[in-house]
Amino acid sequence: MSDAPQEPPSRIHKRMRIAMVAPPWYELPPVGYGGLEVITAALVDGLVERGHEVTLIEKEARRADWLETQLGSIVMRGDGCEVRFLAQTGIERADAIIAVTADDEDNLIALQMAKKHFKVKKTIARVNNPTNVEIFKMLGVDEAVSATEVLLGALEPPLAT
Repeated sequence: MSDAPQEPPSRIHKRMRIAMVAPPWYELPPVGYGGLEVITAALVDGLVERGHEVTLIEKEARRADWLETQLGSIVMRGDGCEVRFLAQTGIERADAIIAVTADDEDNLIALQMAKKHFKVKKTIARVNNPTNVEIFKMLGVDEAVSATEVLLGALEPPLAT
């Protein structure tokens, strides 16, 4: 065995180009910035730390401006559900797209367009209504993640009393 320093596990995988459709402005509290921006920024930071190239798509100007102060020039302002805008982002070069809006329909539309029109290989959705997970999978979304299901699954097997 070599004594040479090993690269951290987070850097071992292939570098990917990832597009991310951010949660819409209407989810935010009326004053200041809330938890959603922090979660979005943390997810992007985690992807960047792992060596991925990330483009964050944000529809609302004020939120895009704030996210740009946190994340830099990776933020693009526009609607991730519009083919014309997605074409401007260079999404056809993306290896994956992650849709994390609070609207399942928007997430599904963005992911289906990315896969069908731009041939993005991997599509990942935050699914807000757990009953939609199987529908997303049937409609071609590669990974459909329901926070509700993840949290409920964390309780399995039942805790010993």
